[in-house]
Amino acid sequence: MAKPIKETPVLYDEDAYRFEMAAHNVIPLSEEKQEEILRNYEEVLSWCAADLL
Repeated sequence: MAKPIKETPVLYDEDAYRFEMAAHNVIPLSEEKQEEILRNYEEVLSWCAADLL
């Protein structure tokens, strides 16, 4: 039987403020970094596909 999922804790005061500021101030990745992440993802995906064959 699966374990129950715990409740997400509620953030208060300074923790809530920092979390909200971080959510509003997201810095987009550069094109080069996005392409690198995609290449890495495709490489790992190919490892998984090779294991299934």
